[in-house]
Amino acid sequence: MHGAKDLSVMNFQPFNQPAPQLGNQYDDDRVLRSYLKRVLPPDVLAQVEPALREMGELAGGRLYQMQLADRLNEPVLTHWDAWGNRIDHIEITPLWREAERLAAKFGVVAAAYEGTYGRYDRIYQFALTYLFHPSTDVYTCPLAMTDGAARTLLLSGNQELIERALPHLTSRDPASFWTSGQWMTESTGGSDVGRSETVAVLDEEEMWRLHGRKWFTSAATGQMTLTLARPEGNPPGGKGLALFYLETCDDAGRLQNMEILRLKDKLGTRKVPTAEIMLYGAPAIPVMGLHHGVRNIVPMLHLTRTWNAVSATAVMRRGLALARDYARRRVAFGTALAQKPLHVDTLAMLQAEFEAAFHLTFYGVALIGKDEAGDIGEDEAALLRMLTSINKLVTGKQGVAISSEILEAHGGAGYVEDTGLPLLLRDAQVLPIWEGTTNVLSLDVLRALQDGDSLAALVKKVQVCAQSAQDERLVTAVGTAERALAHAQQWLQAALPQGQPALEAGARRFALTLGRALALALLVEHAQWSLTIEGDGRARAAACRFAQTPVDLIINDVADDLYALANDVAVS
Repeated sequence: MHGAKDLSVMNFQPFNQPAPQLGNQYDDDRVLRSYLKRVLPPDVLAQVEPALREMGELAGGRLYQMQLADRLNEPVLTHWDAWGNRIDHIEITPLWREAERLAAKFGVVAAAYEGTYGRYDRIYQFALTYLFHPSTDVYTCPLAMTDGAARTLLLSGNQELIERALPHLTSRDPASFWTSGQWMTESTGGSDVGRSETVAVLDEEEMWRLHGRKWFTSAATGQMTLTLARPEGNPPGGKGLALFYLETCDDAGRLQNMEILRLKDKLGTRKVPTAEIMLYGAPAIPVMGLHHGVRNIVPMLHLTRTWNAVSATAVMRRGLALARDYARRRVAFGTALAQKPLHVDTLAMLQAEFEAAFHLTFYGVALIGKDEAGDIGEDEAALLRMLTSINKLVTGKQGVAISSEILEAHGGAGYVEDTGLPLLLRDAQVLPIWEGTTNVLSLDVLRALQDGDSLAALVKKVQVCAQSAQDERLVTAVGTAERALAHAQQWLQAALPQGQPALEAGARRFALTLGRALALALLVEHAQWSLTIEGDGRARAAACRFAQTPVDLIINDVADDLYALANDVAVS
């Protein structure tokens, strides 16, 4: 009958795909727990584990749900109040306000400075960071710069600034906790900071005042910053810059001789209030003299690059946690994705990349902890000089590639914004850019080799890892790392006589080869331990899979063919 309703249609209930779920992100993370069991003394592990488990529960529970609910919120910049006063106030989102409170409470920065566990302080701190990062929409950005500022001030010996700032930067009290910026980038260039246009002028009251525009300040809400400026009369270039300490607001909470021009409209990290800031005589204090500012800020860069590597590793882990749970819930062609051999093989490839990244990153973390505790050997110190650059460049590229695969593993849902999944890829894309692009870091690796000890120390560490392998499959896997490293050394010896252009042309592939070879060796070392002590073959499976991926990225004849091609591209 016309107009009558079909009862079968009325009762139709469409299928709704269950969303992927997260559990306690500490308890569910085999890789993290196994690593901590291997490297931490039992008494230290017993002391830190409750806080890690609590952070894991938050990261997979309340904080994750808050992150999903906060998805559309972004920081808001208000230039004027109702009465016409310029205020330039940035309001951060609810998720970031909660992240700030939790970061202070858990001591995500403070844990590295309290001296509770000596050489293991950094491992504990970055384990907290690794769990915290994926659910807080990159609140680790201001924390990284805060950590870097604290370390730089400590090394400076400037007692006035240490006493003024350090208690705030390392506080566990949210009411007194400060975050710091790292204002280096100007429109003249990000990596080429020697072209900085900001000028420092000494006024009649013997106060240094900064004038200039900072083009990309990712921690615009911090109470302080470390920044570069050129004292009047100083020569051009990096040596003529000085490192300054600057507090952003006066005692009344008003910005001190600066204006926030706008917030950047970015592809990702949209919760991060990245700003353009104009300085109109902002009062500042030299941290370490009036020259060599770029050199003096290096300790900060080493730490922020390590935070970047830890964040990249954490992003990979979060994506895999979601993809594995989704694979168990999603049924296609009669069976769950978790039962499809090709899908399982794909996830296994991603897991291998993640595990290699994890062990590469946390080996660097462990060396930083030993260095700060005064407990590092000569070979380890030499390796550490280039390891922060290697770790950041390798994991940054992995983070983007793995995040892209994670979205694909969710099918169409991975491309839909309100699932929260696209956020993984958009935020991961900054990881190869911040704190030095892949190419800039590759050149840093070449510079680190000039001491003659760093490469030898890396080779020695790979050999030590190889000697630990007893399982036949692991011996075969680590052989891949040794061959790749030998090939990289051969390339270096062939390129050196051909000069800087040849070296620079192959620097990225050389650095990536070093990093991936070391990552494989470290994964093999852990896999053998896990087999022997835990009776667990999953790390071995990851090592064998990673050994089948392109570890050796160096090609022969790079100095001739590739450099000629680069010239051809440049003039086309």
